[in-house]
Amino acid sequence: MDTDQIEKDLNTRLVELEARLEKIKQDATREHSSDSAEKAQERENDEVLDQLGNETQVSIQRIKAALQRIAEGTYGICDHCGEDIQPGRLEIMPESTRCVNCAD
Repeated sequence: MDTDQIEKDLNTRLVELEARLEKIKQDATREHSSDSAEKAQERENDEVLDQLGNETQVSIQRIKAALQRIAEGTYGICDHCGEDIQPGRLEIMPESTRCVNCAD
């Protein structure tokens, strides 16, 4: 398993997610319209932005945790059973903490 490439990919993804989160924060703090119909739509949009922001923060935390595991030398080891996480799983979900058997 090429952890150097995985680390590079995770760092790239982290930068992208942090930029997305910043954009979401900017959009969420914009001023609302005084028109009541538009205001209702804007509030719905704010709820969507809030959910996207929360999901993005969770993804950022998972990526940072994966980068920490790489630094500690524990990346790719299931945190439940201690066995190796299958390389195919890590290719698809590089932030995985559990092998396929323990993920269920």
